[in-house]
Amino acid sequence: MTADRRAVLRASVPPLRAFLPALALGVLASGSAVALLATSAWLIARSAEQPPILFLGFAIVGVRAFALGRAVFRYLERLGGHDGAFRALAGLRVSVFRRLLPVAPDGLQGTRRGDLLTALVRDVDALQDLPLRVLQPLVTALTVAGLAVVGVAWVAPAAGLALAVGIVLTAASAALVLRLVSRRADERIAPLRAALTDAVLEYVARWETLRAFGADAAHRARVIDLDGQLRRAETRQAAAAGSVAALFTLGSGLTLLATLFVTQPSLAPGAITGPQLVMLVLVPLAVLEVVAALPGALSAWWRVRASAERITAVVPAAVPAELPVRPARPAAVPSGAPVIRLRGLSARWPGEATAALSGLDLDLAPGDRIVVEGSSGAGKTTLAHVLVRFLDHEGSYTLGGVDVRTLDPDEVRRHVVLCEQSPHLFDESIRQNLLFAHDAATDDELLGVLERVGLGDWCRARGGLDAPVGERGRLVSGGEAQRIAVARALLADAPVLILDEPTANVDPDRAESLLAELLGAAAGPERAVLVISHTPVADALVTGRHRLAAAR
Repeated sequence: MTADRRAVLRASVPPLRAFLPALALGVLASGSAVALLATSAWLIARSAEQPPILFLGFAIVGVRAFALGRAVFRYLERLGGHDGAFRALAGLRVSVFRRLLPVAPDGLQGTRRGDLLTALVRDVDALQDLPLRVLQPLVTALTVAGLAVVGVAWVAPAAGLALAVGIVLTAASAALVLRLVSRRADERIAPLRAALTDAVLEYVARWETLRAFGADAAHRARVIDLDGQLRRAETRQAAAAGSVAALFTLGSGLTLLATLFVTQPSLAPGAITGPQLVMLVLVPLAVLEVVAALPGALSAWWRVRASAERITAVVPAAVPAELPVRPARPAAVPSGAPVIRLRGLSARWPGEATAALSGLDLDLAPGDRIVVEGSSGAGKTTLAHVLVRFLDHEGSYTLGGVDVRTLDPDEVRRHVVLCEQSPHLFDESIRQNLLFAHDAATDDELLGVLERVGLGDWCRARGGLDAPVGERGRLVSGGEAQRIAVARALLADAPVLILDEPTANVDPDRAESLLAELLGAAAGPERAVLVISHTPVADALVTGRHRLAAAR
């Protein structure tokens, strides 16, 4: 087991001081169940002998106490155990997000959305089974079984031996069945769920494109196939659970018969009494019911381990060298509109051996409108990600005269805002898609910024700021999505704005007019605008040009 996976598993277990009371309560609850059966069996058999009621008083009180204790202890055990597990789970979820934040988005380029979604939701949730369905049943079953064997052996050593052998053989047989039938299914369920989630997300999000090229049937068949594989794995898991339950029922009966066989000869010479015989014979039923949780704990352990492996595979343990890290003591950006200066700038994507951008010199001052041109693969998007500190760099990059490596990456992004080629719109209203850039903005301010980007009449025609934009902006066109993204950037009031391929999703005959409107809304004496484009941009729209050559 890798150290990283061990760290994930440790994080899912509550601290010992919080978890120990739940373990003790679990032992008391299961122990009360065994003691209840033993005491009630002795009481019924002894009552048949019609002794004075005084001789039964202790057993009567015991039956009542154990019956109440079983319910009370079980309730408190569930309450304390789940509380501790959920608290640990909350801490684990936060730690997973903290590990993701420094590497997002460029450190997750090779991670499928379905894998990430499953790791953050299902796999993290599955780790609550470690304290609740692995450790708790394991400690409870071993402790109660051990005490029961000792107690039975104290009354009749042969019965104690029969009980111990019955427990070991039944538990071992059940574990073998699980290993042969269920282990592979348990380990495959989490990856299959991730693959199915990813396939469904891709099918739903890209259905129009798949349908247009006649690929929807093949993709739908893949979704159905993955669903079938997941269903078969879960069916195999359920079949194994049913087989284990049958084995424990059989094991309980055989252990009962074995106990009866080895203890019955002791009855005639008076070594044990009739009520004791009844108690010894029936105790295995209760003990094996407690031990029956062990195979379930083994199966849960396989699932938990698979989920921990998926989390460590999807969520990087360390920040790649190509990504920036927050300095221990971040510097501050000087007040005023900052100047960006790049000298000998080079950068590469995580995991890539060659640079995607090399030897770039560029100055960007307030009031500038500079277009960066180049063919596909020349490093235009790489430059945008370097400027907003999604990617680290070699060479010099200063913001307001300060080396950006001495700044908090979030602080850089407050001064340099990127409008991506395909801006993300949330499945919310127009208002909510704007407010996260400036949550204190009034409706008048929101409408004013929409007017600046040419969406005032459009917004009113749709019913105002409460109009929805649809999932991932399905209800708006590419040009409208770009305008909303620029409106968000204007609300953030950043002094540097980067427009990455703003006309990529717009009809060619409307591209120039859209770019003119966006630059007209964004440009100003205190704001610098950098336009990244692989298509020509008219000289009248910009104050300077820079062409990128493909990095070598």
